[in-house]
Amino acid sequence: MTTLDIPNGAPAPARVGQATAVEQSRAVAEVFAQVQLARQYPRDEQKAYARMRQTCSSPRLAEKAFYEFPRGGEVVSGMTIHVAVALARCWGNLLHGLAEMARDDAYGQSEMQAFCWDLETNERHSHTFIVPHKRSTRRGSYKLEDPRDIYEANTNNGNRRWREAIFKALPIEFVEDAEYALRETLRKMSTSDGKTLPEKIEGAVSWYATDFNVCVDQLEQMLKKPRARWSDDDVIRLRSLGKSLKRGDLSVEDAFPNATVTPEELAKPAAAPATRSESEPQPAGDEAPQHNGHPEGQVTLGCPACVAQAFPQSDAA
Repeated sequence: MTTLDIPNGAPAPARVGQATAVEQSRAVAEVFAQVQLARQYPRDEQKAYARMRQTCSSPRLAEKAFYEFPRGGEVVSGMTIHVAVALARCWGNLLHGLAEMARDDAYGQSEMQAFCWDLETNERHSHTFIVPHKRSTRRGSYKLEDPRDIYEANTNNGNRRWREAIFKALPIEFVEDAEYALRETLRKMSTSDGKTLPEKIEGAVSWYATDFNVCVDQLEQMLKKPRARWSDDDVIRLRSLGKSLKRGDLSVEDAFPNATVTPEELAKPAAAPATRSESEPQPAGDEAPQHNGHPEGQVTLGCPACVAQAFPQSDAA
């Protein structure tokens, strides 16, 4: 039995409206019908594997298949929600989704639920979680006010739980075979364009510099190897990550660390400061002190110019 706590002593509704009652009855009947159909027409696993291999051979899905980003000195990677939904469709008889259960603007948070239910085995995986209405960056966090920003934050946080719920409901070997097939599709795409590896690397570097303002130093830090040692798999990783940045799944600030000074730059000798000749005019911030308006020829201790003449810097040194 589910209980509902009404905060602040607000009265509970005296009755359920007709439209609400009809919707509740319709939802119950719909789920019951789905369960009956799933048991009447169980999945054919051989056909499910065949559908999965055909789906994973799609270049469009392969480009959206993987994500990765640095966190705590390590690289977090995996398959995206696009792959999870596609695999759920191939496996069949899975009821899954992401729902916003409640939104509290006063506390600045939303209650979300991601779930996946195998209608044949009655196995259900669900995650209920709270998403604060704020966005955290390396410069700090700030509160979200715009409804569209709140929706995007809820969706981005919910997609992770939604993806994990689907992967938990799917057989491990089914997911692993799909990952292998998707990576093979990416390799075929990389070798079919006829470009050499140096040309692919130059194209990736130029793309990141033009579209994302990311330098080679940042790419080398992400791949943990210098540009001269990049391989075809590294170029594929950069391509997949760039697609994620284009879709807005990840921000450039979160994906790449700040550019660092290279050892070659540290080994260079520091440039000597430029000397200024006596004939050159002094800059405005370094002007000589002026007399404070006392009679000409008279020396005053409170005058900055008189003090400078009496105690020049060369004598003080």
